[in-house]
Amino acid sequence: MPHEKKYSISELAGEFDISPRTIRFYEEKLLLSPKRSKGNYRIYTRRDRARLKLILRGKRFGYSLEEIAEMIGMTDVNMSEITQIERSLAFGEKKLAEIRERIEELKLLEQDLLNVEQRLVRRLTELKKQDALSPQHLPDGATE
Repeated sequence: MPHEKKYSISELAGEFDISPRTIRFYEEKLLLSPKRSKGNYRIYTRRDRARLKLILRGKRFGYSLEEIAEMIGMTDVNMSEITQIERSLAFGEKKLAEIRERIEELKLLEQDLLNVEQRLVRRLTELKKQDALSPQHLPDGATE
């Protein structure tokens, strides 16, 4: 494929709204391996672009770079597609379990906050009633 689409670092950075430094960081972590031009500029292929997209999606989902590397096959160059999919599914199940646990924790926190709010509203209502009945709030000449 001599006419395969090539990308510069600035093109990819602009497309994915990230800095070139971020792309270089992923390269340093061996998640990307662009080719080099004769002038030593990075040249990214469609495969590099797809890998970057997977890396960014993995980060958005909360995966570590090590987990992402394993899912996209960087830790084992000879990994079959079946193994890669199985690993990705395992990481996905783990992440879903974490998310479900956080959701339960947030539901409990929400209920605790609602309970505190109800107690505070009741107490505020009681205090306002007491304040309204206190002598300084009675009409002139009136007594309790």
